[in-house]
Amino acid sequence: MPSSSVLKKIRPVQLIAVIFFTVSGGPYGLEPLLTFAGEHGSILILLVTPLLWDVPAIFTVLELNSMMPVEGGYYKWVKHALGTRWGFFEGWWTWLYTFIDLAIYPGLFVLYLSFFFPAIIAFRIPVCLCIIWASAALNILGIVPVGKTSVILGAIVLTPFIILFALFFYHHTRNIAIPSPSIKGIPFSAFGMALYTVMWNCLGWDNVTTYAEEVEKPVRSYIVSIFAAFALVIVLYFLVIFVSQHSGITPLDLQNNGFPAVGTAIGGQWLGAFIAFAGMASTLGIYAAVLLSVSRVPKVMADDGLLPARLNKLHSKFKSPYVSIIVCSIVVSFMILWPFTDLLIIDVTVYGAGLSLEYISLIKLRMSSPDVYRPYKIPLNITGLCVMVALPVIVYFVALAGAFASTEQAVWAAVFAIVALGSAELGWRLVLWKKPYLKS
Repeated sequence: MPSSSVLKKIRPVQLIAVIFFTVSGGPYGLEPLLTFAGEHGSILILLVTPLLWDVPAIFTVLELNSMMPVEGGYYKWVKHALGTRWGFFEGWWTWLYTFIDLAIYPGLFVLYLSFFFPAIIAFRIPVCLCIIWASAALNILGIVPVGKTSVILGAIVLTPFIILFALFFYHHTRNIAIPSPSIKGIPFSAFGMALYTVMWNCLGWDNVTTYAEEVEKPVRSYIVSIFAAFALVIVLYFLVIFVSQHSGITPLDLQNNGFPAVGTAIGGQWLGAFIAFAGMASTLGIYAAVLLSVSRVPKVMADDGLLPARLNKLHSKFKSPYVSIIVCSIVVSFMILWPFTDLLIIDVTVYGAGLSLEYISLIKLRMSSPDVYRPYKIPLNITGLCVMVALPVIVYFVALAGAFASTEQAVWAAVFAIVALGSAELGWRLVLWKKPYLKS
């Protein structure tokens, strides 16, 4: 990348907005949770899963990023700790996962647009393509426009939910309580899909480090911004599920019609429309933020000779990796043909494999480089770190087992994800065939 003096950098407020959209973008996508987990399991799964799945990832990201706040983020960490071969695997897997992740959001945009124009469902593919390529153009303009846009879209996303919560608590000053938490009676397959739903709505903390060199005072900015974004996400998720449970609509209505149905039930048609509009803003913000992160990885891998050299080409004016952005957008243009549930399963499965390499890198670097300065260091020894990283691994395999116990369609999505993971070895063999001097 160009020197830091050439690059325009984003500030913590913008970084919080970008992180919010990279990881969450609002509660959109949580709608099936009540169907899978029921009244008594939803809140419990929603609050416990992030503690087991997200908190270890956040701590890992903060420590490794404080050691190496570099362009390419997690790819560079894994390559430094485990070698070029596993660095390639990390970059390949996260590249694949982000293609899948990006393909989800244009479809969600169409879903919320259909609140206003029901007939638009018939034009799903053309609308999705417009979103993909408009976001590509925004990303080519550079990180600062993406950051500023994220701040504006973040305000649009949060405002109707603040109104929703205020109206709900104003009209329900009594007789509201959290249902007793329990997972008793939830089928294992439904439990697995509930985990996938929450995991998908809370993943991507490592993605926000791929542009660390484009952030002002990256070590401090990331610590403040990640914790702020995490608190915002968890509070928002808890309140929206809590309010949905007391809104009078059924879990099936919520799954089919989304949070605009909750807004309509509590505040009327105008609030339902506002939430639907915010859902459109959310998908646009998420797409732009995630594309920002993924486009930096192939660029850095190309710099290291692991991908075609043209991918590291920067725009002459905006200094953005525009070739990488265009390639990503082409792939996502085909991925939008997959249905939502399949994409969710593939997304989380592939992402979890890449995240596991970051956990291994964390432990490896603690053992091999204990004296290297870490502005942020997890207050655990090696044994404690092993216990910490075991928690998300257990959640990951329980969710995967639940997918295999679910419908045949879900099973095939999980199988496809595993095959996609295996493609990294084929890609690595092709790299060695062309460049045998690279060490594994």
